[in-house]
Order: sequence, then C-alpha cells, then structure tokens
Amino acid sequence: MNMIDIADAATRLKTARRILVIGCSGSGKSTLARAIATRRDIPYISMDRDFFWLPGWKMRDRTEIVRLMEEAVKRPAWMIDGTSPGTLPIRLAQAELVLWPRPPRRISLAGIVKRRFRYAGTSRPEMAEGCPERLNLNFLRYVWTFEQKEAPRVEQLLMQSGNDIPVCVLKSYAENNELLALLERDY
Repeated sequence: MNMIDIADAATRLKTARRILVIGCSGSGKSTLARAIATRRDIPYISMDRDFFWLPGWKMRDRTEIVRLMEEAVKRPAWMIDGTSPGTLPIRLAQAELVLWPRPPRRISLAGIVKRRFRYAGTSRPEMAEGCPERLNLNFLRYVWTFEQKEAPRVEQLLMQSGNDIPVCVLKSYAENNELLALLERDY
C-alpha cells in the first residue's frame, strides 16, 4: 500500500482511468465518486446498484456478483464506489488509485441518517430501483463498528494486493471537498 496525500491524489486523478472509492457507509464515498466520475468523464459504477441488489432488497447470487464485477473491472475506465472486503481483491487487481473517505464514525452515522430522510420512501441514485432507503439497528451497528471490524480487513487486503496501489485517506468531508477543489482547479 502506497499512502499518498490529497495533492498527489488530485494529480493522479488527472490520468487514472480505474479508480476505486472505498469506505464506510455515510462517509461521502458515493458523492465523491460521482463528482469525480462526472469531472473526468469516467463511467460511474455503484456496487450496491450494479452488482449487489435487485428490486425489493433482494441480494444477487454471489456467483453473479463476482461475474458482473470481473466483467466491469476489465473495462478501460471506471469509478467504482463500494468497499465489500469479500470482493475487494477483484477490484484492487485492476485499480490504479484508491480513495478512502474515512471520517470519524459520528460523521458517517450522521451521513446515513441524513440520507435516510433525504431519500425517505425512494431509492437513492447509487441503489437499485425498488430498494427504498432504510435505516435499522443492524445498519447503525455496522457503521458504528466499521473501524474496528471492517477497516483492519480492508487495510490487510490493500497491503496484500501486491501492486503497490496509491491510497489516499480522506479524514473528513472537508478533505473530500479539498480533493474535488484541486481536481476542479486543474480542469
């Protein structure tokens, strides 16, 4: 894993064609990924919408998820938004840059509560149709414990990827915005 700063990430975003945005739910990863994809004119892929979920919150079969993901990462350009440690190696094998929004958990919790109200009764843009925004105790627990339970596995997978992928950790929404501002300045 090759840790880089925000300025270096902005420079690399000028030429990177396969970009992975990972992080906890509510960390701003989808907002960041969509914004960069738009600025760079790179296809945006949401793991929730494009790989995992079918209408009615029905999970796709794992073999189908893996097949779809393997096809997607072969494309010449993509911005994939989503963490899922179980399939992270598939994406890491082709990624040129990883952005990891990693704000304090209280910020991520606030993010998921905010989007619950924003998309009440509807599906948010990065979710499959027919999957209205929801919030329950298990999801709140997942966000609250992400740093303890999920982040160490993600870090391990990043280190094991073997291709020394540049990784930029963004510790706040302000840093997400700083990266976007640097990218905007250069376009």
